[in-house]
Amino acid sequence: MNIKNNIKVALMALAACLCTGPLTSCSDEPDSEYFYTFTGEMLSDYISNREYYSEFKTIVERAELMDLLSTYGRYTCFLPDNKAVDAYLQARGLSSVDQLTDADCDTIARTHLVQNMYSTFEMNTDFLPTYNLQGRYLATKAIEDEKGNAVIQIEGLSYIIFSDTLETGEIIHQNDSVENGIVQPVSMVIEKSNCYIADILRDNDKIGIFYEALSKTGVRQEIEKIEDVTYSKNQPKYHYRSHTHTEVGWVPDRKKYGFTAFVEPDSIYRQKFAEYNIDTSNGDLRALYDLACKIYDPMYPSDVEAEGHKFENLTDSVNPLKRFIQYHIMNRYVPGADKLFAMMIDEHGKYPFGFDGSLANPTEWYTTLLPHTMLKVSMLTMNKDEQGRDCRGTDRDKVKRAFLNRRYGETSDYQFRGSLIDNTVESDYQHDAVNGHYFYVDDLVVFSEDVQNKVQNMRIRMDFSTVFPEVMTNDMRDEGNYRGDDPDNVADESNEPKNGKNRYFPDGYLDGVTVNNGGYLVLRRPHLYYWSWQGDEWNLFGDYDMTFRIPPVPFSGEWQLRLGFCSIPTRGVMQVYFDGVPQGIPLDMTKDLNTEMYLGDRYKNYDDYMKMTDEEKAEYQKALKNMGAYDDGRSQWIGQKDHPLGNASGMYRRILCQTYIDATKDHYIRFRVASDGKGNNNEFMFDFWEMVPKSVYAVDGDDAMEDDL
Repeated sequence: MNIKNNIKVALMALAACLCTGPLTSCSDEPDSEYFYTFTGEMLSDYISNREYYSEFKTIVERAELMDLLSTYGRYTCFLPDNKAVDAYLQARGLSSVDQLTDADCDTIARTHLVQNMYSTFEMNTDFLPTYNLQGRYLATKAIEDEKGNAVIQIEGLSYIIFSDTLETGEIIHQNDSVENGIVQPVSMVIEKSNCYIADILRDNDKIGIFYEALSKTGVRQEIEKIEDVTYSKNQPKYHYRSHTHTEVGWVPDRKKYGFTAFVEPDSIYRQKFAEYNIDTSNGDLRALYDLACKIYDPMYPSDVEAEGHKFENLTDSVNPLKRFIQYHIMNRYVPGADKLFAMMIDEHGKYPFGFDGSLANPTEWYTTLLPHTMLKVSMLTMNKDEQGRDCRGTDRDKVKRAFLNRRYGETSDYQFRGSLIDNTVESDYQHDAVNGHYFYVDDLVVFSEDVQNKVQNMRIRMDFSTVFPEVMTNDMRDEGNYRGDDPDNVADESNEPKNGKNRYFPDGYLDGVTVNNGGYLVLRRPHLYYWSWQGDEWNLFGDYDMTFRIPPVPFSGEWQLRLGFCSIPTRGVMQVYFDGVPQGIPLDMTKDLNTEMYLGDRYKNYDDYMKMTDEEKAEYQKALKNMGAYDDGRSQWIGQKDHPLGNASGMYRRILCQTYIDATKDHYIRFRVASDGKGNNNEFMFDFWEMVPKSVYAVDGDDAMEDDL
């Protein structure tokens, strides 16, 4: 029996790898060439035919999910036996599953079911890439059980049983297969908190100082939103043609709100109180306020004498402690450290999609609750034993870790270690809530003068799927199977696309974005072969007139705003406005860098560019900049390995404007159609966004240029 099942599991794992790749949301049905028919049971039969799962069977039946598990599909069932269910009931003071409410049964059943197949071999990140039927991600961690077997722990307590012999003599083991999925027996009933993020922060006694400040400053009220119940997905889908692809854009299923907090444990604060010579005799909250004053008074000197600055007015918008807490929280839901970056793919050496990690650390930028600020998040390959220092170990010791506000350059002025994000899953505390998640960090997370003027004084590059928080919170970044595509007949609205959905955003869904009724805004899901960074792209169609609030810059001054895109003859022309003022001539997305509008026959492909001397590269870059353009970066890849974006004349960055930006205010870019409907309905493509300070772009002369990464 075991040999037979192991063969089946191996075939299923192979099919999953060939079909989807890592960190990819699979389709509901595998392609026929990878579909293995096993002459066995459906999940419903597997649960029903074994008496030792009878209590979970009752739970599933009361949740009215047994019919679902009797149909073909792709499911993972984390299956607790009667002993595990009894222990759960006892902990709740119950003696029978009959005492559970129908709502309890629905929650328990949906928590244990994932609409995708995962063997333990594929559970190699800190959470499952597909959320469960309750719409929640399950945290995973490799541990050893009491017998020394390597097993996967789920949500910090329960673990997948490697193998066990029951009192009946029957053997259960991990990775057991059925016709429509895979069964993972678990040691305990898996529980997910149904609390808000503020509540799970409150319940952790390791972070009492942070929570008290969160509450007393009123920031707790800022993170209590959970969903826009007025939003309806019952809106028309949008049919469009992008380049040569006929596709359909599906409106989002929900509009959820989410938050992610980076929290220092109390022990870190007490270290900092001593380091900054903070008086603690008046209590921890006052000490944290005094620490916040040391950091934020130099940042906001005009507010120091304001009434709201005082300790007695912690809820005021200018209060330093409120600013301190706000900067710790992002206005988007990130369920695990891996989700801070694009999906990891084998084609890029298991770095995030779009990044050449051998040339530059993968970096993302995210807005916080502190108005007009962002966090810089960087991924480093490190030695797992060195806790924050650069890696010096062997390859087998290297792990990828994330830092906040880290900056390492060639001079000592730019050596900032940043705060290491701890992605530990604890058994004693919940880290994931219905509207958010929190991580521990090992150093202060602050928007200080050094962070403002040194760490973030650099080119800020953002994929547009990270510009809008709703995309990540509602799990639409990296949606679908990036290796698979669907035929044009998915335009038939009766058919669900097998490999993932492209998204159409009705006006009002994205905060800070307006699109007139004659325009259509679409996110095309990632593909391995798309000529775009991180595999996805955004399109506008129709008689569009779109305005969006740009991300904040760290300091006021002269900035260059750039748009990364791919020019194609089927695309159109648009006029750019900054804060309502038109910027230069319209941007023609049909023109490559090798056309007479730009360099003509002086254009150099990537290979020829790399043969140039530094002086020649500087002159080439200067010539392009004078024409309002830049090649895409050498560290930016499309899906195929070793294929940088800058290897084609149609992929480049266009300077939209060069202007003074007040960092204390909101600013807006407007895209208005300027073409006549030719091609694909005025198709306008925007891929990634850059904001570049004068300290970076204002280089000139021999051997002087902005880095080409």
